[in-house]
Amino acid sequence: MAGTLVSTMINGDSTEFVCQTGETLLEVLRNRLGLTGSKEGCGTGDCGACSVTLDGRLVCACLILGVEAEGREVCTVEGLADGDALHPLQSNFIKHAALQCGICTPGFLIASKALLDRNPNPTDEEIRFALAGNLCRCTGYDKIVRAVRATANELKK
Repeated sequence: MAGTLVSTMINGDSTEFVCQTGETLLEVLRNRLGLTGSKEGCGTGDCGACSVTLDGRLVCACLILGVEAEGREVCTVEGLADGDALHPLQSNFIKHAALQCGICTPGFLIASKALLDRNPNPTDEEIRFALAGNLCRCTGYDKIVRAVRATANELKK
Protein backbone atom coordinates (compact mmCIF):
# COMPACT_ATOMS: atom_id res chain seq x y z
CA MET A 1 0.00 0.00 0.00
CA ALA A 2 1.78 3.10 -1.24
CA GLY A 3 1.28 6.39 0.49
CA THR A 4 1.88 10.05 -0.17
CA LEU A 5 5.18 11.72 0.66
CA VAL A 6 4.65 14.92 2.64
CA SER A 7 7.36 17.53 3.26
CA THR A 8 6.63 19.99 6.03
CA MET A 9 8.05 21.90 8.98
CA ILE A 10 7.13 20.56 12.40
CA ASN A 11 8.21 22.54 15.45
CA GLY A 12 10.80 24.35 13.33
CA ASP A 13 12.35 21.20 11.85
CA SER A 14 12.10 20.06 8.23
CA THR A 15 10.19 16.79 8.28
CA GLU A 16 9.14 14.26 5.69
CA PHE A 17 6.71 11.41 6.19
CA VAL A 18 4.65 9.03 4.13
CA CYS A 19 0.99 8.69 4.98
CA GLN A 20 -2.24 7.42 3.52
CA THR A 21 -4.53 10.07 2.06
CA GLY A 22 -7.20 9.38 4.70
CA GLU A 23 -4.88 9.62 7.74
CA THR A 24 -5.46 12.60 9.99
CA LEU A 25 -2.66 14.91 11.00
CA LEU A 26 -3.21 13.69 14.56
CA GLU A 27 -2.63 10.08 13.50
CA VAL A 28 0.51 11.09 11.61
CA LEU A 29 1.89 13.10 14.53
CA ARG A 30 1.27 10.37 17.07
CA ASN A 31 1.73 7.14 15.10
CA ARG A 32 4.28 8.00 12.42
CA LEU A 33 6.33 10.77 14.03
CA GLY A 34 6.14 9.84 17.73
CA LEU A 35 4.83 13.26 18.75
CA THR A 36 2.34 12.00 21.31
CA GLY A 37 1.67 15.28 23.11
CA SER A 38 -1.47 16.00 21.10
CA LYS A 39 -4.25 13.77 22.36
CA GLU A 40 -7.37 12.35 20.76
CA GLY A 41 -10.20 13.24 23.05
CA CYS A 42 -13.18 13.09 20.71
CA GLY A 43 -12.06 12.66 17.10
CA THR A 44 -14.68 15.18 15.97
CA GLY A 45 -13.04 18.55 16.70
CA ASP A 46 -15.19 19.25 19.75
CA CYS A 47 -12.74 18.97 22.66
CA GLY A 48 -9.51 20.70 21.58
CA ALA A 49 -7.20 18.03 23.03
CA CYS A 50 -5.50 17.61 19.64
CA SER A 51 -4.98 21.33 18.98
CA VAL A 52 -1.92 22.35 16.97
CA THR A 53 -1.15 25.38 14.87
CA LEU A 54 -0.97 25.07 11.10
CA ASP A 55 0.74 28.08 9.53
CA GLY A 56 0.05 29.93 12.78
CA ARG A 57 -3.68 29.13 12.81
CA LEU A 58 -5.15 27.07 15.64
CA VAL A 59 -6.69 23.84 14.30
CA CYS A 60 -7.86 20.46 15.56
CA ALA A 61 -5.38 17.91 14.20
CA CYS A 62 -8.14 15.27 14.17
CA LEU A 63 -9.94 17.28 11.46
CA ILE A 64 -6.93 17.94 9.21
CA LEU A 65 -5.55 15.31 6.87
CA GLY A 66 -1.83 14.59 7.13
CA VAL A 67 -1.40 15.30 3.41
CA GLU A 68 -2.69 18.83 4.02
CA ALA A 69 0.52 19.58 5.94
CA GLU A 70 2.48 19.55 2.66
CA GLY A 71 4.64 22.68 2.49
CA ARG A 72 3.17 24.08 5.68
CA GLU A 73 4.34 24.71 9.22
CA VAL A 74 2.92 22.67 12.11
CA CYS A 75 3.54 23.51 15.76
CA THR A 76 2.71 21.01 18.49
CA VAL A 77 3.02 21.10 22.25
CA GLU A 78 6.44 19.44 21.91
CA GLY A 79 7.64 22.64 20.22
CA LEU A 80 6.87 24.91 23.16
CA ALA A 81 9.83 24.09 25.39
CA ASP A 82 13.36 25.12 24.46
CA GLY A 83 15.29 21.97 25.29
CA ASP A 84 14.87 21.45 29.03
CA ALA A 85 13.62 25.01 29.56
CA LEU A 86 9.83 25.06 29.76
CA HIS A 87 7.86 27.76 27.98
CA PRO A 88 6.40 30.26 30.50
CA LEU A 89 2.93 28.87 29.73
CA GLN A 90 4.06 25.40 30.75
CA SER A 91 5.67 26.72 33.94
CA ASN A 92 2.57 28.72 34.84
CA PHE A 93 0.23 25.78 34.20
CA ILE A 94 2.28 23.87 36.78
CA LYS A 95 2.53 26.80 39.20
CA HIS A 96 -1.22 27.52 39.07
CA ALA A 97 -2.27 23.83 39.16
CA ALA A 98 -3.97 24.27 35.78
CA LEU A 99 -3.55 20.62 34.86
CA GLN A 100 -4.50 17.28 36.31
CA CYS A 101 -5.03 14.24 34.11
CA GLY A 102 -3.16 15.83 31.18
CA ILE A 103 -5.49 14.89 28.32
CA CYS A 104 -6.62 18.47 27.66
CA THR A 105 -3.40 20.21 28.71
CA PRO A 106 -1.54 20.13 25.36
CA GLY A 107 -4.54 21.64 23.58
CA PHE A 108 -4.94 24.35 26.19
CA LEU A 109 -1.23 25.18 25.98
CA ILE A 110 -1.30 25.46 22.18
CA ALA A 111 -4.53 27.51 22.20
CA SER A 112 -3.08 29.78 24.90
CA LYS A 113 0.13 30.28 22.94
CA ALA A 114 -1.86 31.08 19.79
CA LEU A 115 -3.84 33.66 21.78
CA LEU A 116 -0.76 35.30 23.31
CA ASP A 117 0.99 35.37 19.92
CA ARG A 118 -1.82 37.50 18.47
CA ASN A 119 -2.88 39.32 21.64
CA PRO A 120 -0.11 39.65 24.26
CA ASN A 121 -2.38 41.41 26.78
CA PRO A 122 -5.77 39.66 26.72
CA THR A 123 -8.52 40.30 29.22
CA ASP A 124 -9.89 37.37 31.20
CA GLU A 125 -12.92 37.43 28.91
CA GLU A 126 -10.68 37.24 25.83
CA ILE A 127 -8.75 34.35 27.40
CA ARG A 128 -11.98 32.46 28.11
CA PHE A 129 -13.23 33.11 24.57
CA ALA A 130 -9.95 31.94 23.01
CA LEU A 131 -10.02 28.74 25.07
CA ALA A 132 -13.72 28.01 24.55
CA GLY A 133 -12.93 25.23 22.06
CA ASN A 134 -11.05 23.26 24.71
CA LEU A 135 -12.79 21.06 27.25
CA CYS A 136 -11.46 20.11 30.68
CA ARG A 137 -13.23 17.72 33.01
CA CYS A 138 -10.73 17.84 35.89
CA THR A 139 -9.52 21.31 36.84
CA GLY A 140 -12.23 23.75 35.94
CA TYR A 141 -11.24 26.76 33.96
CA ASP A 142 -10.31 29.39 36.57
CA LYS A 143 -6.84 27.94 37.17
CA ILE A 144 -6.20 27.76 33.44
CA VAL A 145 -7.26 31.39 32.95
CA ARG A 146 -5.02 32.43 35.88
CA ALA A 147 -2.07 30.59 34.32
CA VAL A 148 -2.58 32.31 30.96
CA ARG A 149 -3.01 35.70 32.65
CA ALA A 150 0.20 35.15 34.68
CA THR A 151 2.07 34.23 31.49
CA ALA A 152 0.83 37.34 29.70
CA ASN A 153 2.00 39.47 32.62
CA GLU A 154 5.36 37.68 32.73
CA LEU A 155 5.97 38.06 29.01
CA LYS A 156 5.24 41.83 29.19
CA LYS A 157 8.22 42.39 31.46
